[in-house]
Amino acid sequence: MNIETGFQLTGVTVDFPVYSADSRSLKNNLLRKSTGGRIARTAENRVSVRALEDVSLTFGRGDRVGLIGTNGSGKTTLLRVLAGVYQPTLGWMRRRGQVSPLFDWSLGIDPSATGYENIMMRGIFLGFTPAEVRERTGEIAAFTELGDYLAMPMHTYSTGMKLRLALAVCTCIEPEILLMDEWIGLGDAAFVEKAGRRLEEFVNRAGILVLASHNPALLERNCTTGVLLDAGRVRASGPIGEVLREYGEMNH
Repeated sequence: MNIETGFQLTGVTVDFPVYSADSRSLKNNLLRKSTGGRIARTAENRVSVRALEDVSLTFGRGDRVGLIGTNGSGKTTLLRVLAGVYQPTLGWMRRRGQVSPLFDWSLGIDPSATGYENIMMRGIFLGFTPAEVRERTGEIAAFTELGDYLAMPMHTYSTGMKLRLALAVCTCIEPEILLMDEWIGLGDAAFVEKAGRRLEEFVNRAGILVLASHNPALLERNCTTGVLLDAGRVRASGPIGEVLREYGEMNH
């Protein structure tokens, strides 16, 4: 791979085998919706769900990539492949750089621990030393605007409060690659604007942002490159404006 930091995917296909599945339409429909793929039945009468098919993409240092597509198009599966949660059934992926996934705020989080304790645990989960986390705890706490809540157990937090803390840790410790899913839900309008400025600063420090969203305005504001997914395949990729136009035409 010729890039210093980033991803190279070649022919990536992800299949989920479904064991003990029958042909009942309700069960198959639920499986399809939960994975975002297409159900297939082999000659041996085995059922599998193809969530991604023949995906070839390269993301490099400084890229701000927007993933867009309808529900079930494969956006979440692709994020999880990039994070290393799912391994390709076919094809391969190479990655260089520290990855911080923000598509699941619960990763590295203990609901019974306080916000401060979770700042430490999530930082360590992301691969940083306790000393590195302690050095930045004050700045992380200030960014979250959670105040005294940081001394309280996280099971008392709203979803927006949990996301604030997770975003603050991921971006303050300066990971090289940030994977996000619909960060627009981080709170009130003022904090969303603040989060946007922080993400822009993060990317300007030579990181990579991969953001999956259904919101074209959000993607156009925060991304320079777009990837349009349709039924697990890449339908279009390129400048974000062009990809969003094709998405609009597809929906019409």
